[in-house]
Amino acid sequence: MSQFTVAACQLDSTDDKQDNVERALSFVDEAASKDADIVAFPEMFPYIGSKDAYPEVAEEVPGPTTDRLAARAEDYGMYIHAGSMFEPAPDGRVYNTTALINPDGEVAATYRKAHLFDIDVPGGVTYEESERVAPGDEAVVAETSLANFGLSICYDLRFPELYSTLVRKGAEVIFVPAAFTLFTGKDHWEPLLRARAIESQCYVVAPGQIGDKKDSAHTYGKTMVIDPWGNVTRQASDREELITAPIDLDYLQEVRRDLPSLQHKRDDVYF
Repeated sequence: MSQFTVAACQLDSTDDKQDNVERALSFVDEAASKDADIVAFPEMFPYIGSKDAYPEVAEEVPGPTTDRLAARAEDYGMYIHAGSMFEPAPDGRVYNTTALINPDGEVAATYRKAHLFDIDVPGGVTYEESERVAPGDEAVVAETSLANFGLSICYDLRFPELYSTLVRKGAEVIFVPAAFTLFTGKDHWEPLLRARAIESQCYVVAPGQIGDKKDSAHTYGKTMVIDPWGNVTRQASDREELITAPIDLDYLQEVRRDLPSLQHKRDDVYF
């Protein structure tokens, strides 16, 4: 399938998990009404609130939330990229986990966020994700009937080595669900996304959280889809909404043919 439609949801998730999931399901309905082939959600879409509650709201993957999304995926015959949610980790922390659900209602792939956001800016943002979140240790590319999907989450965006690995594994479309802070997002979100698209020669789909969060930093939003040349093809407004964009794999191959930088990588000189 050389062309398909992706939908990306921008959400203002809260500490009301049931309401967040219900709103997400309504966006799946909207995506289906717009003939999307895949719909993608932001990081932590089922819950953003007190960090002490992470173990309480965490669930197995597959589990109750992915089961509800899977039923919709099967009803509509579409893929659902379930942003990220908290999954119990063996050490008492949680994983920040993406699930990709296929049109048969199956969890086809999962990815646990590898890079954790620990930052202390004097007079600015303080956040220690690793206190409560355990890191994953595997780069994941899911082969699907639409395309090869590379999986990443939020802070991963700052580590181009991960994206080089995803491309070596065959990625054509890379997802970056995020809850990027306003403090960093206003200067870094779009430049980093465009850089990852340009250097990987992939489409980048980046669904974001928006809004001033209880017990968390204000999130930036600006959900967008970027093509392999680095053009922003769609961008959300400053509110909850769903955007759709075409993905054209023929165009991706054209970009890779005309600017064959992926063929010029020198792994022998990297360290």
